[in-house]
Amino acid sequence: MQRAMELMHVATSVVLIGATYLVLSPVVGVFAFLPVPVVLYVTLRFQRRLAPRYATVRERVADLNATLANDLAGIATIKAFVAEDRELERVRSASEDYRQANRAAIRLSSAFVPLVRLAILVGFTAILVLGGLQAIDGRLEVGAYSVMVFIVQRLLWPLTRLGETFDLYQRAMASTRRILDLLAEPITLVDGTRALPAPRGEVHFDAVRFGYRTGDEVLRGVDLHVPAGETHAIVGSTGAGKSTVVKLLLRLEDVTGGRVCLDGHDVRELIAADLRAACALVSQDVFLFHGTVRENLVCGRPKATDAEMERAARIAEAHDFVAAMPDGYDTTVGERGQKLSGGQRQRLSIARAILADRAVLVLDEATSAVGNDTEAAIQRSLARVTHTRTTVVIAHRLSTVRHADRIHVLEAGQVVEAGTHDELIAVDGRYAALWQVQTGEVQALRPRRADR
Repeated sequence: MQRAMELMHVATSVVLIGATYLVLSPVVGVFAFLPVPVVLYVTLRFQRRLAPRYATVRERVADLNATLANDLAGIATIKAFVAEDRELERVRSASEDYRQANRAAIRLSSAFVPLVRLAILVGFTAILVLGGLQAIDGRLEVGAYSVMVFIVQRLLWPLTRLGETFDLYQRAMASTRRILDLLAEPITLVDGTRALPAPRGEVHFDAVRFGYRTGDEVLRGVDLHVPAGETHAIVGSTGAGKSTVVKLLLRLEDVTGGRVCLDGHDVRELIAADLRAACALVSQDVFLFHGTVRENLVCGRPKATDAEMERAARIAEAHDFVAAMPDGYDTTVGERGQKLSGGQRQRLSIARAILADRAVLVLDEATSAVGNDTEAAIQRSLARVTHTRTTVVIAHRLSTVRHADRIHVLEAGQVVEAGTHDELIAVDGRYAALWQVQTGEVQALRPRRADR
């Protein structure tokens, strides 16, 4: 606001003082206004050169902030690998890059104001000399001369602040352009328009193909059908595309071929909020908000009662350790749940999904961070809540899915086998080989020989 007032002040001064000079002495007035176009020209030239330098400054400070944020988040890993010196050097290098970029910008901007003042000084001196000579010759009254000398300061010296205002403008625009560039990113997922009332939970993948923007196709014609109320598991080796199935079901990504349906509706046609409100996700990368245990549990169901919250925590085998905390369910878990162990975070994530009470429960490696005894207890508890809803389980531990209604084996982006645990063991194919590895019957998977 202050800078806007200064611009208005300069504009008003130019108009009013210009009219005064035209009345008193047009010749002196011309010299009084000569610095104005010079100042404007210098200002525009400098701003064009300053703009990319300030943009570089913002990029360098963003790199420095990102480096610091990563190092603080991964401080335990840095210490574990004795990488303090290397990370310190990275921070020092990023800081030096920022300092050099700032120096280059300041070096140019610091020359700007002196040049403006020099032009103003020349104009001011010209007025003193020409006006004084006219006053001596009697062509200009001494009183008028005194007024002209006084008001020229009101005209020219504010121009120095005008230059500073333009400099601040370029600094602000360097940051604003980064925000505008972010807002200008195209929206790739356009929300649907069809509502999804009372979801039943039937999931269908119909010849689904998908590939990320920078890579080959991850899914190549995947067909899956999960009837409402059944528990289906998706297993396979790392990189087979299991977690991608979850992203497509929740429409965090859009298919490049085929379609994903919920209750017979293409998820691309559904309102995203309705689609996701029908699903509860337990991700392998557990995220807890900085807040209390209670605030994290009721994330998907804010109006849940204490009894419902405690029941969900008991099912997820989380109630005992929460009750042992200093403030129970009102204990703060810290940023991303850093005050809790990995297994505790995962059990709270499971409790959160159970409390949400959605038609589709998606478990993406839900028990990967818990011990075998806790896993067994959670599996028994989940069995009581999954029989009333559709459940999609992504798992590496085959022991967690052996009782699923149907198991789909994903390999290289395709479903290569499907059936119950006993059926797949009898087939003696890929699933059987994975089972033998995990039960210790063989030491490792060997690649199949090519047909001769």
